[in-house]
Amino acid sequence: MSDSLHTHKPEDACCSKLKPVTAHAHGGHGDACCSSKAAIPTRVHLSEAPTADARLSSFRIEAMDCPTEQTLIQNKLGKLTGVQQLEFNLINRVLGVTHNLTSTAPIIDAIKSLGMQAEPLEQGAEAPVSVPGKKPWWPLALSGVGALLAEVIHFTSAAPNWVVAIIALVSILSGGLGTYKKGWIALKNLNLNINALMSIAVTGAILIGQWPEAAMVMFLFTVAELIEAKSLDRARNAISGLMQMAPEQATVLQADGSWVAQDVKTIELGARVRVRPGERIGLDGEVLAGNSTIDQAPITGESLPVEKTVGDKVFAGTINQAGSLEYAVTAAANNSTLARIIHAVEQAQGARAPTQRFVDSFSKIYTPAVFVLALAVAVIPPLFMSALWFDWIYRALVLLVVACPCALVISTPVTIVSGLAAAARKGILVKGGVYLEGGYKLDYLALDKTGTLTHGKPVQTDYLSLDPTADALAPVIAVALAGRSDHPVSRAIANAAVDNQSTPLTVDNFEALGGRGVRGEINGQLYHLGNHRLVEDLGLCSPELEEKLFALEKQGKSVVLLLDRSGPLALFAVADTVKESSREAIQQLHDLGIKTLMLTGDNVHTAQAIAAQVGIDQAQGDLLPTDKLQAIETLYAQGHQVGMVGDGINDAPALARSQIGFAMAAAGTDTAIETADVALMDDDLRKIPAFIRLSRQTSSILKQNIALALVIKAIFLGVTFAGLATMWMAVFADMGVSLLVVFNGLRLLRK
Repeated sequence: MSDSLHTHKPEDACCSKLKPVTAHAHGGHGDACCSSKAAIPTRVHLSEAPTADARLSSFRIEAMDCPTEQTLIQNKLGKLTGVQQLEFNLINRVLGVTHNLTSTAPIIDAIKSLGMQAEPLEQGAEAPVSVPGKKPWWPLALSGVGALLAEVIHFTSAAPNWVVAIIALVSILSGGLGTYKKGWIALKNLNLNINALMSIAVTGAILIGQWPEAAMVMFLFTVAELIEAKSLDRARNAISGLMQMAPEQATVLQADGSWVAQDVKTIELGARVRVRPGERIGLDGEVLAGNSTIDQAPITGESLPVEKTVGDKVFAGTINQAGSLEYAVTAAANNSTLARIIHAVEQAQGARAPTQRFVDSFSKIYTPAVFVLALAVAVIPPLFMSALWFDWIYRALVLLVVACPCALVISTPVTIVSGLAAAARKGILVKGGVYLEGGYKLDYLALDKTGTLTHGKPVQTDYLSLDPTADALAPVIAVALAGRSDHPVSRAIANAAVDNQSTPLTVDNFEALGGRGVRGEINGQLYHLGNHRLVEDLGLCSPELEEKLFALEKQGKSVVLLLDRSGPLALFAVADTVKESSREAIQQLHDLGIKTLMLTGDNVHTAQAIAAQVGIDQAQGDLLPTDKLQAIETLYAQGHQVGMVGDGINDAPALARSQIGFAMAAAGTDTAIETADVALMDDDLRKIPAFIRLSRQTSSILKQNIALALVIKAIFLGVTFAGLATMWMAVFADMGVSLLVVFNGLRLLRK
């Protein structure tokens, strides 16, 4: 009798519960971006599975803030015997290493050889939020002044060349020493990242006497890194900003009856907490006293405050508006709904979208290919075409700069992170870039009925005795059986019957019958409580009973029958109400060109009545879990891309088979947040068309960014071969396209 709950798809599951919280990645990164803030947590498996004696050691690496460093560390530690798995949390600059080494010294030494310091973190300690210190501004200013002065003196011939060289050298060393250091480490480890390419280009310019251009290139490159870092911080902070929603302290009732402000991390489960009007709620809990309205937008994305009273749930990070409340803590600070949302979004950044995986794979081939091409440009024309060595070496250096893969690589993560953050703001928790990008492909959406299209809180509307000898006992037996089920229809029967009977009967050998009902023994007698299909399966239906069922089902009511071995004893009719948001959501889906199908275990007449009310294209009733799965398979066979929406356990196979599984009303529900592909934090179905619109916009921006990066690169490559481009123009081009793709991706964060 239950309807649906999403089960996690095996291929999406994390294969370890080790901390820090990260997501499974399909291998490592390709050569990375020139930004220092592309936060993409990933887990890299270096062996089949961690051995029994493996342990996790965590390290804070301040210099590890970009996939450039991640690639270097991965390649270095991958050669270290005993290291089995790496977990990169670039947001907090924390590296987790699963190993069976007796000491962490070899790990620390290996990282030190890359020019980075690894600071061991205590076991069980939370990964600190990284707040990089401000770097002094004067070296960059000196670099800029030096580069400009060298250009002016060279252009006006106001001083000898050795003066220009000294000024340019000061500019390069003050602004680009860090780039040189990173480039040298990359080259030593046979890694052609952006720092290596830029170091080669600047050094080449120096060797051929182009001191002013070498200085200007290094200065512009450093400025480009700084601007991109600031721009990307906005996308990263959209995620980390969630952490600031929950207050650090809450007012807790003490044993002596006093109220004391206490750090939320130290508050135990069951503690009584008081929150005043205007305060943020510090922890998840259940209201014990008081009435108020609460702004739940940070969690559910709801635009209007929600009334709360005794027995209602409250969530950390939400804002108490009207009255004072007291609540019992139901989740620790690190396990609140808000904390799980943050962890889920961090994990989602590692579940790489198809476009992102393509770009990473492409960059692994692209960067070495560009280097080989530059060598060919520098050598082949002078050797075989009697061209001038100076001209073609210079063109090769320009080619190295302009062909930098920075914009291409950076275009996808900033867009995905921005999209994930935008979705979280709307109360839509997307469990990976693969779903955020893939949502635009959906053209068919299957929906559960109870709790999804309807409120899921039906009430009993009719009762009819079918056996006069059991008239007095039937309601009592029904409430005993219904009370053991959590399905909304069963609860409606239990709630209606319990008013007339205070002492429930004991049920033995209780069993749920998927999609049909329940059964159990009472006083040694076997009883069934179920739907029309169950009656048919038991062979206890009759024309007279069919007529009664048809009359009620035609009204859109769900009919449940109580039966013993001899036949039906009583009939119960239950009606649910359709959510107003369901009608609007279905209309929005149709406007987006998406067809809809309702799949329910309720009878066909009820299914059709509800479908007609909300405007659904097709409706199927009397479905078992396997039938719902078959309905999804049929749509796939017809060439459709199918999503599935549900909130109960009975739809697990269909949800697992669907392209994207949507879980309704996930706020406060551990299972839904952990397992859904997309979790809607409240029960508003309109969030699904909002997700599809966001997915289409994300996909569009990803394609725009890749096209921008490749087209502009191609144009400047042509200009370079024609001998019309200079090195500083190449840096401007690279910086310009990088900023274009970053700002284009950040558009997703606009409200």
